[in-house]
Amino acid sequence: MIDLSWSHILIVLVVALVVVGPKDLPRLMRTLGRWLAKARAMADQFKKSFDEMSRQAELDELRTEIQALRNERPFAGLEQTLHEPVLPLDPAPQLEPPASPAPVEEAPHDEGPPIPIAPGSEPPPP
Repeated sequence: MIDLSWSHILIVLVVALVVVGPKDLPRLMRTLGRWLAKARAMADQFKKSFDEMSRQAELDELRTEIQALRNERPFAGLEQTLHEPVLPLDPAPQLEPPASPAPVEEAPHDEGPPIPIAPGSEPPPP
């Protein structure tokens, strides 16, 4: 980039004032400002288009890598292994019938003295 110090800028302004004159100097500065604005706009547009092209190139590269991975299928054997059954498949597995439970004897129920019931009421639950 051009290295301009304040002394260089002052020299350029004095030469412009002498060459162009004080009457036309504002018009020259306005024209110069418009050119600089157009140059900046073009530089920004160039930068944006360059960034877009690089982004598009990166996306294209990612697409080709993904397609290559899909074509290679490095986990195809793993997929087949996952779909295999863990236990062997028998047409009708023979299970032993469960053993019949031993009869359970109930403990003798000792009834206490009878509970008197008032007329018109229900007996208490057991």
